[in-house]
Amino acid sequence: MSGFTPKPWPRKLRSQEWFGGTSRDHIYHRSWMKNQGLPADLFDGRPVIGICNTWSQLTPCNAHLRDLAERVKHGIYEAGGLPLEFPVFSPGESALRPTAMMYRNLAAMDVEEALRANPLDGVVLLAGCDKTTPALLMGAASVDIPAILVSGGPMLNGWFRGERVGSGTALWQMSEAIKAGTMSRDDFLDAEQAMSRSPGSCNTMGTASTMASMAEALGMALSGNAAIPAVDSRRRVMAHLSGRRIVQMVKDDLKPSDILTRRAFENAVRVNGAIGGSTNAVIHLLAIAGRVGIDFTLEDWDRLGRDVPTIVNLMPSGKYLMEEFFYAGGLPVVIKRLGEGGLLHKDALTVSGGPIWDEVKDVKNWNDDVIRPVERALTPQGGIAVLRGNLAPKGAVLKPSAASPHLMHHRGRAVVFEDINDYKAKINDEALDVDESCVLVLKNCGPRGYPGMAEVGNMGLPPKVLRKGITDMVRISDARMSGTAYGTVVLHTSPEAAVGGPLAVVRNGDVIELDVPNRRLHLDISEAELGRRLAEWRPIVHRPEGGYAQLFHDHVQGADTGADFDFLKGCRGSAVGRDSH
Repeated sequence: MSGFTPKPWPRKLRSQEWFGGTSRDHIYHRSWMKNQGLPADLFDGRPVIGICNTWSQLTPCNAHLRDLAERVKHGIYEAGGLPLEFPVFSPGESALRPTAMMYRNLAAMDVEEALRANPLDGVVLLAGCDKTTPALLMGAASVDIPAILVSGGPMLNGWFRGERVGSGTALWQMSEAIKAGTMSRDDFLDAEQAMSRSPGSCNTMGTASTMASMAEALGMALSGNAAIPAVDSRRRVMAHLSGRRIVQMVKDDLKPSDILTRRAFENAVRVNGAIGGSTNAVIHLLAIAGRVGIDFTLEDWDRLGRDVPTIVNLMPSGKYLMEEFFYAGGLPVVIKRLGEGGLLHKDALTVSGGPIWDEVKDVKNWNDDVIRPVERALTPQGGIAVLRGNLAPKGAVLKPSAASPHLMHHRGRAVVFEDINDYKAKINDEALDVDESCVLVLKNCGPRGYPGMAEVGNMGLPPKVLRKGITDMVRISDARMSGTAYGTVVLHTSPEAAVGGPLAVVRNGDVIELDVPNRRLHLDISEAELGRRLAEWRPIVHRPEGGYAQLFHDHVQGADTGADFDFLKGCRGSAVGRDSH
């Protein structure tokens, strides 16, 4: 294990700087808190626990978190703590424009400053939707007070005419079927009613469920947290138990920096490969690692994930949904299987106070078609493929478990779209010179380009290609794609086009080679020609005139390092600020 030693208890906690005395300021802080009906003895030095809640009706995945917060409070009170709930900005994936990714860093700033500036000794992080989980972990890591994460859980399976409807995945499939002429608009509208039939986040292995799994694999959530459906009573039990646990974590002084070690990140990468997790996990884990000072890179992602088989048979890579994953045993079964295969740091510390192996060694798999044996893996080599070459000097990523095997080595003529508007204007045009052998290239959709790096990388195929029965083509961009999406899609190409990366100078008719086994992405022009084009390049994305958009443009870093702000990397600690009066 990491050698963690609990601190002696009792001792003076940071909240006592606000509440623990008889001065004017101590009385000021306590008296205002008492207007909520809090008895005097709640300020006697016991742990004060924040409940950091991303509840919002504008974030449908998180709209049920108010109930979970109440369950957390029960656990905190039982364990002898004082719970205080507070809101932070909630970047909801389904409604925010131009993209929730633009606001992940804003939410992380909100969390960090709220934790540091308030009389808190520990925090329970309530998350659900894609960006809320990494944002809360990033903010908490930069303050480094004891923290535990509770996910909102996935929604129940969708069903439409006897078939499973996976969040996002079915939407992309049906949208393509409309263009191919194999599904009517009326049927599409009927299917809409089946897509989101209960509270919770995506029921596929999209980014929400992936990041819940990453939190558990990192050791920042109790074992079993990731897969419990939002409406299952055991989700409330998980919240209750997490409330109890955070009080003891404060007494022990068990902090994110004790848990978020290199070994924890290596475990998470391997878990991501085994579950067929979202490519978005790459960006988020790089950003979280940056907050705790871990030198974690794209090379680590490729090296650690390359030999991990994808054994979780869930959409978009497989057949089932999160509800069945939970019934089969959930993430603990996957972690156990990795441990049995020598692919787990068994001694990595978790919020339980013990090693991760102790949490999973006795679990059972109740459905080996949902969580498959290694010899029946969906993909023998899962993980995330990190590609490099003259088209992506700082890297690009591809998810092998969601790609077409016959396209993993492909040469094709580039069909170029300068930005998302250019793509929308041309893709449905029957006169577009494109066939299934081509490579679709989308520019200026990265962190600065979109701005925010939207999930537009899984470009829909041209209708005239779809009508041939073709369902996949090689697609390359500096954008992201939804974790619910699928296809042979190269993403996060760095440097992005908006800052003058080689992607910016690809032209129609250029030949591009994708060689996933050899991790190569090559634009087939001479070095001299590439240099000439780059020298002639001029930006088309301009600096915003003010506000958060300008701050984002000026300070966001590349996808290859996590797209965090340059001034947010690292841990700034939990030092108590000056008196306010």
